[in-house]
Amino acid sequence: MTTNWTIGDHTGGNFCWIHLDGRDEESLRWIENPANELPETARFNLTAAETRPRCQPLGDGVIINLRGPRGVEESDGDTLVSIRIWAERGRVVSLTFRQLEGLPLLRERMEQGLYHDPGDLIAALSIRIAHQLDPVVADLGDQVDDCELALSGSGYVARREIARARSTAISYRRFVVPQRQALEAMAQLEYDWIEDDDRIHLREAADRFARMAEELEAVRERSALLHEQITDLRAEKIDRRSLVIAIVALIFLPLTFVTGLFGMNVDGIPFAHHPGSFWAVTGFSLFVGLGVASYFVVAKWFRS
Repeated sequence: MTTNWTIGDHTGGNFCWIHLDGRDEESLRWIENPANELPETARFNLTAAETRPRCQPLGDGVIINLRGPRGVEESDGDTLVSIRIWAERGRVVSLTFRQLEGLPLLRERMEQGLYHDPGDLIAALSIRIAHQLDPVVADLGDQVDDCELALSGSGYVARREIARARSTAISYRRFVVPQRQALEAMAQLEYDWIEDDDRIHLREAADRFARMAEELEAVRERSALLHEQITDLRAEKIDRRSLVIAIVALIFLPLTFVTGLFGMNVDGIPFAHHPGSFWAVTGFSLFVGLGVASYFVVAKWFRS
């Protein structure tokens, strides 16, 4: 569970970071308190139930929402959890409803005095999220590579893995693309508390998210193509097996007629009491069966 913390002091022009747990009633009361001087739009954004990555200037501050990996595995919710941020000169107010991986490290560095303004903190958070997502996206690409190599193997298992990789790629891409756009927009804002180094780091993070978005799109398209190939292979296998069944049925069709004809329990069947009749009918059936099978072999039906 996330916890609330305040690092630094906003008074006197110093930089402070206030992080809130959205599931804590005290946090919600703090946001609604007029004494904390949060704009109404910022208050609404911090407590919104559903968010997507975005960047919106608002007066002397900026609203920015980002998404990153979960700090604790949970069965519900999106794969990437959101962090809602209100940043202004000397102060950052952030809120999460679920634990975001990497926040404890940023808190430790903030306590060490490594971040001096909101631009430093948001740039560091963006780089941290990009660093965490890079190997995850690369693993998705590796999964699709393995499925392509194993395409001649078990199609059923490969299809499940491909569907899982495609679903994950779609889920990530839904947030990675707007996150790149949000960081690019923030890098262009003309606030004096966003320094040139911060802009470089924000653009670097945006570029990494752009590459991740391209990789996720490639994973999605390759997964769709692999799924189509597996479907074609399964259909081809079914066609071949159906052909074999049809050939076997055609071979035994005349034999069924012969055995049915001579198997009738009526008087007048020729050679019914002759001692060699059984072997004569058996030989004739073998001759007919081998003849029909030879025709199919010569016609190359078994190779179709």
